[in-house]
Amino acid sequence: MNEQAIIKIVNDVIAELLPKKEAAPTPNEIPIGISARHIHLQQEHVEQLFGKGATLSVKKMLAQPGQFAAHETLQVVGPKGSIQNVRVLGPARTFTQIEISHTDAIALGIQPPLRESGEIAGSASCILVGPRGSLILQEGVIIAQAHIHMAPADAQQLGVQNGQYVSVKVQGRRPITFEQVKIRVADHYHLEMHIDTDEANAGFIQQGETGTIITGKMAGEPYNNFVSPPIEINHKIITANDVSRYQGETVIVPKEARLTALAKEAVEKLEIELQFHEKG
Repeated sequence: MNEQAIIKIVNDVIAELLPKKEAAPTPNEIPIGISARHIHLQQEHVEQLFGKGATLSVKKMLAQPGQFAAHETLQVVGPKGSIQNVRVLGPARTFTQIEISHTDAIALGIQPPLRESGEIAGSASCILVGPRGSLILQEGVIIAQAHIHMAPADAQQLGVQNGQYVSVKVQGRRPITFEQVKIRVADHYHLEMHIDTDEANAGFIQQGETGTIITGKMAGEPYNNFVSPPIEINHKIITANDVSRYQGETVIVPKEARLTALAKEAVEKLEIELQFHEKG
C-alpha cells in the first residue's frame, strides 16, 4: 500500500472519529431549551434564605439576555418529600416562583397547575429551605406551559404574533408534536422554545435540538373544538388549592359550599366559572 493511500485511510478514520458539526437551523426552525426545575426569588426572600444583604451571584449566563443561573440553590419541601439543590435563577424578581415538572410534583406530593410563568395566583404551596433560613410559600409553585421567546423580527419572519398559540413538531428519534405553545414577543428576547424535562424526555429531546411551527391560533381563539366537561368539587369548604388547577374551566360546587378568601381570589384571577347546584 502506498503512502498516499495510507494517508487517505488515516484521514477518513479521523473524520469519522471527530464530532459531526450540526447543520445550522433553517429560518423556520426554533431552537429548544430544556428548563430543569428552578426558582425565581424576590429580593426579600433572597435575604431571608441566604442572609441579610445577600444577593444572587452569577454561575452561568442563560440564553435570554440578562438572565443567569445563580450559584445559590435551595431545598424544596412538600407534604410527601423534598428535592435538594434546586437552582435559583437571577436576577431577583418582583415575586417568588418555583417551576417544576409533573414528576417533581409527584415526588413532593403537591398538585401545581399548568400555567404561564408569572401566573401564580392560587397555585401550589411549598417550603423553601436555605442555608440561613426557611420560607413557607402559600402559593407560587407551577408547571410552566411550553412557550417560545422571540424578538419582533423573529415573529414577523415566522408569521406569528404575541399571545398566539401554535403547534411545534420535533423530528427526532421519537417524533413529537407540542400543542398550545404560547408565543411571547419582546424586543430583548432571544429566539428559543422552552419545555420542561418531562416534555423533553417524552420526545428524547436534547438541549439545542430544533422544532418547527406547523399550526397556530390567534390569542383568545379556542384551540380546537373540544369542550372540557364541567368539574365537580363536593366539599363544604372550598380552598384555593381545590380550584387552582382549573383555570378557565367551569366548576360545579354544592349550593351550601363556602369559599375561603383565597379561593374567591383564585376564582376571580383564574376566570373560573362557578355553578352552584342542589344535592340530589
